[in-house]
Amino acid sequence: MPTLLVIWCILVGVLGNLQKGEGRIRHYRWDVKYEYKSPDCFKKLVITINGRSPGPTIQAEEGDTVVVEVNNSLVTENLAIHWHGIRQIGSPWFDGTEGVTQCPVLPGDTFKYQFVVDQAGTYLYHAHYGMQREAGLYGLIRVSPRQPEPFAYDYDRSIILDDWFHKSTYEQAAGLSSIPFQWVGEPQSLLINGKGRFNCSLSSPVTGICNATNPECAPYSQTVVPGKTYRLRIGSLTTLSALSFQIQGHKMRVVEADGHYVEPFEVENLFIYSGETYSVLVKADQDPKRNYWITSNVVSRNRTTPPGLAIFNYYPNHPMRSPPTPPPTPPAWDDVKPRLAQSLAIKARQGFIQKPPTTSDRVIVLLNTQNTINGYRKWSVNNVSFSLPQTPYLVALKDNLKDAFDQTPPPEGYDSVNYDIFSVQNNTNATSSNGIYRLEFNSTVDVILQNANTMNKNNSETHPWHLHGHDFWVLGYGNGKFDKDKDPKKYNLENPILKNTVPVHPYGWTALRFKANNPGVWLFHCHIDSHFYMGMGVVFEEGIHRLAEKLPSSIMGCGETKTFRP
Repeated sequence: MPTLLVIWCILVGVLGNLQKGEGRIRHYRWDVKYEYKSPDCFKKLVITINGRSPGPTIQAEEGDTVVVEVNNSLVTENLAIHWHGIRQIGSPWFDGTEGVTQCPVLPGDTFKYQFVVDQAGTYLYHAHYGMQREAGLYGLIRVSPRQPEPFAYDYDRSIILDDWFHKSTYEQAAGLSSIPFQWVGEPQSLLINGKGRFNCSLSSPVTGICNATNPECAPYSQTVVPGKTYRLRIGSLTTLSALSFQIQGHKMRVVEADGHYVEPFEVENLFIYSGETYSVLVKADQDPKRNYWITSNVVSRNRTTPPGLAIFNYYPNHPMRSPPTPPPTPPAWDDVKPRLAQSLAIKARQGFIQKPPTTSDRVIVLLNTQNTINGYRKWSVNNVSFSLPQTPYLVALKDNLKDAFDQTPPPEGYDSVNYDIFSVQNNTNATSSNGIYRLEFNSTVDVILQNANTMNKNNSETHPWHLHGHDFWVLGYGNGKFDKDKDPKKYNLENPILKNTVPVHPYGWTALRFKANNPGVWLFHCHIDSHFYMGMGVVFEEGIHRLAEKLPSSIMGCGETKTFRP
C-alpha cells in the first residue's frame, strides 16, 4: 500500500509540472563506434550511434531537457557532437564544438551533454571534431510545440540528406593539408535517409567491396496513404554539396525553415544547403496505382555525382516497386537565379513575425576568399584563415588564459573599393590566426557575407554559413559587391525570417542581423566540412562575464586545461 501511495504522489507531481508548462527530461545513451557499412552498396568504415547511421532521431517537446550520454568507442579517435540549431541558452559548454566550447571526448571516455530545447522546430546534430561528420555521425532533432501550429497535416515524417565519399576522412584531410594541394573531389553518391546506390561496375574488382544486392543500400521508401497530407521535415548534412530536392509529380508547400514558421509558398524543387532544415507539406493527390521518385541532385557545382533516389510509395503498392517513368529532370546546376529567388521568398509567417532592431551597433563585413599561405591552399575570411586553439576559447576567456589564443582580433572588413571580387586575387597579405571578435553584450550586430572569386578563373562557390548559439534575421541578398550606402536601404525589416544557417550565393552577398545576448563563445563558419577545415570561420564572444563562476570540469583536459580536471 505505501508503494502505491508513493507512485500516486509521483504521478500527481508529474502531471502538475506538465500543467505548469515545465518540460520533461529526455534521456539518451549512445555508443559511438566504427562499423563496416554499405550505405551506397560500397563497403567502408562508418561512424555509427548504437549501430546506426544516420543516428537515432532525438524527439522532444519545447521546454524539455535533453540528456545524451555519449560513450566514445572509436578506439583511436577523439569525439565531439554539436547540437545544430539548439541555442544552448544557459549551457554554452554543451554546444559540442571542440576547441571552442569543450575539449574533445577521449577514446573510452563517456561525456554527458545536457541542454534545454527552448523552441519547437526541426534541428540537427553531427560530429564537430575534425571532419568526422563525413564518416556518418549525424542525425535529426524534432521538437514539437506546446501550442497549435498554423498549418494542418495528417502525418509527420523526416528525411535527412547527405553526400557520401568513399575515401576516409583521414585521406581527405591529408590531401587538403598537402603540398601540392589535393582536393577531395566530388562525392561518389547522394544519400536519402542514409541510403544510396553507387554503380559497382566503377569500383575496385576486390570481391565483396561493392555489392548492388546488399539490402543496406536498398532505396529508402516513404509510404503514403492516398489523399492524406504529409509534413516532411527535410534536413541536409552534406559535407560539400548544395542540393535540389524533388518529389516527382508533387508540389511542396514550404512552412518552416530552421525552426521558424515561413509564410507558405510552393516549390517543385526545394534548394537546400548543408546545415539547413525545412518542413514542407505534400498531399498524396496523384495517381495511386503507381509509385513516384524522390530525388536529390547537386547544384552549384558541376554535376558529376548521380542523383540520390528514393521512392514515394502510394499504399498499397509494394514499397520497392520502381516508378514506371524516369526521375524528373533536375534544374541546371549552374543556374543561380532560381536559388536566389527561393532565398528571397523565405519570409516570416504572418502572426509569427519577430521584427529585428531597426539599426545595428556594429557592422562586420566578411569577405570569403581562397588563398595560399606558406604554400598551403586555404579558405580565409578577410584574408585571415581561421585555426582552432588547443585550449577551448570558453575556458581560456573565463579563466583569463591570455596565452591560449591570439589576442589580436581579426579584421572587420576589407578594401572594398579596390578588391575585385570577380577575378583571381593574389591575396599576398593572407595569414592564419585564432583571434576572435569580442561583442558587447546585448548589442545588435550586422554581418555581411561577401562572396568572391576562388583561385580558379570564373569560379565562385556557394557557402552555407552557420551561427552557433543564435538565430539571426536574414535582411537581404544581392548580386555583386555589397554597397554599404545603398544596400542597407533595401533591407527587409518588416518580416525577415530567423534562421541559423544561410547561403551566400556565387559572386553575391548576404546580410544578417543578430542580438549578442547569449553569454558564451560561438562559432560562425562555412558548413562545408572541407572549407571549415581549411580555415573558413570566425568566433564571437559575448557576455562571458555573465557565466557561472566555475565551468563544468568535464569540458576540460586539453591544452592549458590539462590540470583543471579533478
